[in-house]
Amino acid sequence: MDGKPPPAVLTIAGSDSSGGAGIQADLKTFTAFGCYGMSVITALTAQNTTGVQGVHPSPPAFVEQQLNSVLSDIPVQGIKTGMLFDAENTRAVARTLKAHYAATVHAPHVPPIVVDPVCVSTSGHTLLAPDAIQVLIDELCPLATLITPNKAEAELLLSQKGADVRIATLADMISAAEQLLALGPEAVLVKGGHVELTLADVEEVAAARADIAVVREELLLENMEILQVHEQDLASRPLVVDVLKEAEKTTLFVSPRIDSRSTHGTGCTLSAALASLLGKGLPLVEATRQAISFTHVGIETAFTVGGGHGPLNHIHALAPRLIPPPTASNPHPLTRILIQSAAQTWKEYVEHDFVKQLAQGTLPRESFLHFIKQDYLYLRYYARAYGLLVAKSSTYNAIESATQTIINVINEVATHKTFCAQWGISEADLAATPESPSTTAYGAFLLDTGLQGDSAKLIMALSACLLGYGEVGLWLKKEAAKPNSWVQLQGNVYLKWIEDYSGEHYQNAVKLGLDAIEALAVADPPNEQRFREWCAIWEKCTRLERGFWDASMKLL
Repeated sequence: MDGKPPPAVLTIAGSDSSGGAGIQADLKTFTAFGCYGMSVITALTAQNTTGVQGVHPSPPAFVEQQLNSVLSDIPVQGIKTGMLFDAENTRAVARTLKAHYAATVHAPHVPPIVVDPVCVSTSGHTLLAPDAIQVLIDELCPLATLITPNKAEAELLLSQKGADVRIATLADMISAAEQLLALGPEAVLVKGGHVELTLADVEEVAAARADIAVVREELLLENMEILQVHEQDLASRPLVVDVLKEAEKTTLFVSPRIDSRSTHGTGCTLSAALASLLGKGLPLVEATRQAISFTHVGIETAFTVGGGHGPLNHIHALAPRLIPPPTASNPHPLTRILIQSAAQTWKEYVEHDFVKQLAQGTLPRESFLHFIKQDYLYLRYYARAYGLLVAKSSTYNAIESATQTIINVINEVATHKTFCAQWGISEADLAATPESPSTTAYGAFLLDTGLQGDSAKLIMALSACLLGYGEVGLWLKKEAAKPNSWVQLQGNVYLKWIEDYSGEHYQNAVKLGLDAIEALAVADPPNEQRFREWCAIWEKCTRLERGFWDASMKLL
């Protein structure tokens, strides 16, 4: 908390006696986002994970009384509506909101209103009377900042307006969102949980529409080859695509589809997260991104409740984690964050002219000789830094791991000498080579980081080198495999270097490095200041690695 009171956010919905959906899910979600939750109960339900056994609606006058009671006393900064049950309750909610906010739709003082048009439960139980649908369209949708229908609800709302709509493709979802926008809300989010799509579907639509933006929140991005080889290929994996339609733009939010029975209350949770984030002042696209991510992780980390469709995990974010826990769809969350935090520097390092010329076999011989001689000198710093890590290790396993790395470096130095000899560089030449400023700067930074007392910071510094060379090797390997590739392997004098860093032996070391830093984040989650330090060290080491290439190109 920053000293300000938490935003007050209101849910107007039904009660779920099993706690997975309705106001119970909403209030848990409000809390997870640091908001003060309030509720107006439109109906009581007797339900569990296997279905709804009964519904007892609140009288419309009492719904109105509850709503007036909250609005007259507490400044509300976000509102969501869920199950409204019937036409009279729906009308009472719309009437009370209009009266309280002077009937000025979307006026500056009106809080964001998220309308989740809940019509049918997961188990198939009807939760909104047919005559209430028209009231929702005519009286509540025009008040909404955002409406969040799923496939069935979007089809139902549009059929009420005389349109025979069947949503089966991504194009259908976009078209439905555009038609629903005409009902009066500021924006529409058509949820894609019931429409199975692939990455090819997304790319085809995005390529045809310049007005469409794509947010690949849970997918691998550019320059993440070291993760791609250890994670499932998403080219053919089923995806969930949520379509956000605003007046001037369309945004697609793409996530891996999760095979789970823990989906009870998913729509309630998503709309509650949206109300929280919009109530906190976030822009709509960013609020949607965070809300979808929160819901996605909630499903992936769900624990078993009941014998039917259980709820997602609403409390996964309550522990103040800046790094999400590893999951099946994102087993390397820290590494992703580190790469993204220094994305431009990382790209300049991985795709450096030194690397490109090396891959084409056009790198000047003197530049490569400069590099391998300086790399030999750098390895001495690298081994000494691991010696500091040995001293900081508190378990025999950690001591053994760091010690083994030193042994590996010493063995690599022997290999390095042999490699240098092939290029006419003797051991005496290596010993007589003066350190370049870039080598001294990098080595000094490693040792300085190691002397600061925090082993995690030293691990971050050392990992940038290990993982960076692995990324370079895999990037070149991928580029070389493309038709008419710019990479020239045949007859390339630097082929062995490329093969070494893209090969199985080095990539196994990369895998161990990935596992080590991810395990560190799980065992010792950083606070905000410490996490900023980790990111800063990663970025600094990436810059120093880039500087290493620069120095070799300029023979500095």
